[in-house]
Amino acid sequence: MDIAKADIVQSDAGRDKGKLFFVLDVEDEYLLLADGKSRKVEAPKRKKYRHVRFVSSVETRVSAKITGEEIITNSELRKALAVFRETDYPIQEG
Repeated sequence: MDIAKADIVQSDAGRDKGKLFFVLDVEDEYLLLADGKSRKVEAPKRKKYRHVRFVSSVETRVSAKITGEEIITNSELRKALAVFRETDYPIQEG
């Protein structure tokens, strides 16, 4: 499955392993990722496709703003990822 703009991915490598991110843009073999907390919209993380895992392509207000190239705030990203974690992607314990 190809990873597209506004998808939610999980980092599989590096110090941010296990964290969820929104894909802000796709550049050749790289993705620009942000979560609004450790990686802000102003300075997204540049990561290769092979170092992330596709999680979801949910249609939210934030994903519509990303694909429509509207301005997104860091708080919008944080809130959208928090809601996604609570409803669709609960953290498994033990």
